[in-house]
Amino acid sequence: MLNALGKKPSDKPCNTIDTLVGAKTELKGDIVFTGGLRVDGKVRGNITAKGDGNSTLVLSENAVVTGNITVPHIVTNGAIKGNVRAAERIELQNKAEISGDVYYRVIEMALGAVVNGNLVREAVEAGRDNPNKGTVTRLKSAGENGLEVED
Repeated sequence: MLNALGKKPSDKPCNTIDTLVGAKTELKGDIVFTGGLRVDGKVRGNITAKGDGNSTLVLSENAVVTGNITVPHIVTNGAIKGNVRAAERIELQNKAEISGDVYYRVIEMALGAVVNGNLVREAVEAGRDNPNKGTVTRLKSAGENGLEVED
């Protein structure tokens, strides 16, 4: 059935945690992983998922990452200072805060989540990925009398 929807079985996020960075841990250096990674502490370095699999990164509300993140599936409730590239899906929970550009295919954003940067949706063309092509979403604010004004 997944093939009928144009999805590969690997598009499903990993539902296990294989690696944990604890709440009292501060890690300096890049992390390359497969499977599931949960960060409750602080990471100063880039986080990258190896290969194009179903790897998932989970950041708790206490997590702080200073560096770029490239992972297919991301669920965050913590702080990220760097650019984020979610090849499949990113979920920003209510305490999530990102200072950097976010590249995504599917995004879910809870009330209270903050992004200080561009949101760039990566397009899928004719069933194949093209990571160099995307669209920048400009957010509009409500002006006087409820009229939308582009910033």
